[in-house]
This record gives sequence, structure tokens and C-alpha cells, in this order.
Amino acid sequence: MPLALEDHLAITELVSLHGHLVDDGSLDRLEELFTSDVVYDLTDFGQEPLLGVAAIREAAWALGAANPVAHHVTNVVVTVSAYGRVQVRSKGLGIKADGSCGSVSYDDTVVRTAGGWRISHRKISPRRTPLGGLTKSG
Repeated sequence: MPLALEDHLAITELVSLHGHLVDDGSLDRLEELFTSDVVYDLTDFGQEPLLGVAAIREAAWALGAANPVAHHVTNVVVTVSAYGRVQVRSKGLGIKADGSCGSVSYDDTVVRTAGGWRISHRKISPRRTPLGGLTKSG
């Protein structure tokens, strides 16, 4: 079933809002982004998944000055799976205070709540090799 244009726009804005809130230090507003029971999967970084908004907030505070000064989200693609789940794939650039930059992919599951669309599951994967690490064979 296709997603209404209004929903598509609301979901795209939801994903974009993440960088603004985190970069502004508005961690008290993370409930505007995530369900209370969100799974924030950092396993590709060698960390356990964070469970719930409070865990995400505490992890950001614990990183302190090591947090990026700017999060930029781009290439947002919203799809509805065969099971009716809304999946969002986007790319992120994180700029550190020293000017270095890192790239990630965000794979999100979003759900409609009484407060609007929220991310219920986010997997963050670092982008460290060209072409996803694939090479041309023979």
C-alpha cells in the first residue's frame, strides 16, 4: 500500500529533525524522534544496542565533546515493506570539532503513534569502504 504524501513528508522531516535536536543539545526532546522502547543498534561500532530514549540520551551525554558538532542527513528513501512496515534508509555525515568527517547509513523502522511518526528501530552502519566493500570478480 502506498504511503500518503503527507506521511512521506512527515517521515522525512522526522529523520531530518534528529541532527537539529542533537546538534543543538536538545536531548530532552528525543521523544519527538523515537518511541519510548526504541532499539538504537550500534553493533557495527562494536557496542551493544541502546534500549529506550533514556539510554540514547545518556550515551550522548557520556560522549560529551566527542560528539559531532554537526549531523547532516541526506539521501532519504521511504518505503513500505510487504508487511506494511515503513522503512527509511538515509545517509549521515558527522562533522567533528577538529573538522574530520565520518559517514554512516541509517536504517530505520518508523511507526505511527498518537504523537505522530516515530523511529522504533535504528541501525547505524559506518561507511568505510567504497562500493560497500564489493569488488569486481573475474
